[in-house]
Amino acid sequence: MQSVDVSSDSGVRNRATAFTLLAAFLWATYYPFVLAVQHHATPSATIVYPFLLGGALYSAYAIRQGQGGAWAHLWLTPGAWVRVGFLVGMQLSVLAATYLIGPVDASLLSLIGDVVLTPVLVAFVWAHHRGHLGTWTFRTGLVLSLLGGGLTIAGGHTLSAVVGAGWLVVPAIPITVAVYFLLCAKENERTPPLAVVSQSMLAAGVVGIPLSLLLPGGVVGLATIPPVSLALLAVVGVTSFALAPLLYFRAIQDVGMVIPPMLMTGIPVFTLLLSATVLHLGLPLVAALGVPIAIGGAVLTLRGEAGVEAPPRPASTN
Repeated sequence: MQSVDVSSDSGVRNRATAFTLLAAFLWATYYPFVLAVQHHATPSATIVYPFLLGGALYSAYAIRQGQGGAWAHLWLTPGAWVRVGFLVGMQLSVLAATYLIGPVDASLLSLIGDVVLTPVLVAFVWAHHRGHLGTWTFRTGLVLSLLGGGLTIAGGHTLSAVVGAGWLVVPAIPITVAVYFLLCAKENERTPPLAVVSQSMLAAGVVGIPLSLLLPGGVVGLATIPPVSLALLAVVGVTSFALAPLLYFRAIQDVGMVIPPMLMTGIPVFTLLLSATVLHLGLPLVAALGVPIAIGGAVLTLRGEAGVEAPPRPASTN
């Protein structure tokens, strides 16, 4: 299939931006939902049910879109299970960080994976992107995005709350986030994106069932979860494990692997706002200042990448 320079079309880039920011908001809602059920649902249930329910919905949509053959083939592909391993590791790390250091700091670590490690890995894997990653607009946008995201934790949230083995989640989140998204994007060059991500989501839920034996709550925690908590985890499955990745990878399909990861600076910003409004943690002035700075960085990134040629779209066939 011939490559089409779609990222130079402002309409396509604006749509990808909207999709990515909505995905960032949906991912940010994960944290208040998890904290709302933490006293009623065990960690094993919090890991397994969103994957299973969100993955099942995502997979049904992929099959309905004519990608059932590709989806089924992935279950027999070793590389698919490598992606599943990184996805499960990512979610275990995010859940642990949410409990240990709070939702804002956990989302900042995810931001580092998206905004810093993903573009660096992209530069190593795709020579096509290396020249664009060296432009002043990209570098300035990167600095501003990190500064804006960093300010969101300056008002009373610090990584110093991590103690002992809990420090393992600090490098684990950005590394697993970046590697998972990069592996998915590479597979998308030959396999329809819907099939790739939906299969990994559902497979992560399947893997999570025996894995729950090693998690607090165990298999018993899957069977004894209260109906209200199960309903909340079902909502998380739909929003953060189905709709969010669907929108995010659609944006990547449209404009490539640089702009969407940079816009993930929205996650800590949205998390901060949700923490202030839903969890009533307050909205420090210093943290609020990070919002326009992060937005400014995202705008610079969009301008610097306006002429990047998007990768060819995979065929949506069985």
